[in-house]
Amino acid sequence: MSWTAALRAALAAPFLLAPAAGVAPQAPPAPATVRVVLETSLGTIQIAVDAAHAPATAANFLRYVDAGLYDGGRFHRTVRPGTETNTAVPIQIIQASRARGRTDFPPIRLERTSTTGLKHVDGAVSMARSGPDSATSDFFICIGDQPALDDGGARNKDGMGFAVFGRVVGGMDVVRRIQAAPVFPGSQTLEPPVPIVRARRQPGG
Repeated sequence: MSWTAALRAALAAPFLLAPAAGVAPQAPPAPATVRVVLETSLGTIQIAVDAAHAPATAANFLRYVDAGLYDGGRFHRTVRPGTETNTAVPIQIIQASRARGRTDFPPIRLERTSTTGLKHVDGAVSMARSGPDSATSDFFICIGDQPALDDGGARNKDGMGFAVFGRVVGGMDVVRRIQAAPVFPGSQTLEPPVPIVRARRQPGG
């Protein structure tokens, strides 16, 4: 290479390596799984939130967690053989809600299990809802496999099931203690409810 050609190459190199003006560096991709810790009065429950397969539902749940809206919330409902009223399609779950007196975010679209591939297996965490695209903050945890809650299952009148967005990865013993807790006579209402002391993302999880 001639001296002139070498000089031209040296002068050009910094411009080749410099980033284009006005282009911000790309942020690292969001983790596919986010760990959330629920501290309750009966113990700690660890949840793996599946943002890869149920992105809208996972983002909704994490929005409530990050806003502190589950802090001071409660597990208020238990469905078990002794409290189940739908004997045709029985299930076993516990259900939780945000803190009272706080405002829900807008409802989200339903991510059906037939689309996400996530099923209502033992320990599955899913959003409660009253109709299509109506889920806000209430969520429930399955005790045992509950296929009747999947898309096409018989539990919901519209047949679209509920949106699974994660799974318990620690503390199923706590889930079962909540399920077995006392209820108001003749109901599924926990009496007293089991407080959620704090809900937070697990660092590095």
